[in-house]
Amino acid sequence: MQRMSARDAKNGFGKLIDLARAEPVAIEKYGRSVVIVMAVEEYERLSGKIEKRRSGTKPATGKGAKA
Repeated sequence: MQRMSARDAKNGFGKLIDLARAEPVAIEKYGRSVVIVMAVEEYERLSGKIEKRRSGTKPATGKGAKA
């Protein structure tokens, strides 16, 4: 995972987008990671939206959900 300071992310937003399309980028403030920027496809994969689109149903969540 790439890392970038908040200042560098602000000043080099285009570079941030290019990096995030290839792999998640941790944005750091005062030396601590505060957010992760990632490609839409990766976000959808992680959040289960791709499966939702294929099946037409919502992914199982909550107490009764099976892993």
